[in-house]
Amino acid sequence: MATNPKAKPSQGAERENQVRTLFSEIAPRYDLLNHVLSMNIDRGWRRRAIRLLRWQERETGRYLDACAGTYDLSLELAKQAGFRGSVIATDFALPMLVQGRGKLAPSVTPICADTLRLPFAKACFDGATVGFGVRNLSDLSAGFSALARVLRPGARLVILEFSQPPNLVLRGLYNFYFHHILPVVGRIVSGHPWAYSYLPESVKEFPGPTQLAALLAESGFKDVEWRWVTGGIAAIHVAIRS
Repeated sequence: MATNPKAKPSQGAERENQVRTLFSEIAPRYDLLNHVLSMNIDRGWRRRAIRLLRWQERETGRYLDACAGTYDLSLELAKQAGFRGSVIATDFALPMLVQGRGKLAPSVTPICADTLRLPFAKACFDGATVGFGVRNLSDLSAGFSALARVLRPGARLVILEFSQPPNLVLRGLYNFYFHHILPVVGRIVSGHPWAYSYLPESVKEFPGPTQLAALLAESGFKDVEWRWVTGGIAAIHVAIRS
């Protein structure tokens, strides 16, 4: 299947415009497609990511959910029994935040903001999450440095992101689905001509878990660890602000 040229991940400012446009245009069908195309496996990934945040150490803390989209990860934290803190959910595609506003909990505050240019004071958050968002940053190192700046020393950053399965057989099946089935279903349901071709292209060019861990370590984090979920379809990274 030929890939639409617009689906090829761009670079720099052009990448920012590409991602903002894409997610603004697919916002109305984003939630439906997320859960259908992942067969709801993504819900379990989010639950595990929030467990790894260890928010219980600061139940009344202030947490950042960057690249929040329609708030699925923000709300996973907000609904935890015993959580009495607050969540600031940021995304630079305003239509995504607007689309998810009907799901909002009182403890979640949306702010339209770019992860590369977070408008917050230094060391003002007790933890941060990013769900399927770092892959879309035009500058990974700058994004990680921005997250490090707003986290207090010792705070946790948890990143949930797509990956490439290490098992060659599973990787083959995964890539067939990702490159031949997902774009067709995504195009039919969303009505967008290239958004769901961009997804596999962006995963293909994204650094693997080992490289991502090294970038985090270079950007103000320590004790970086990661684990695959569902055979390596996705990975969860956990890092501590130095």
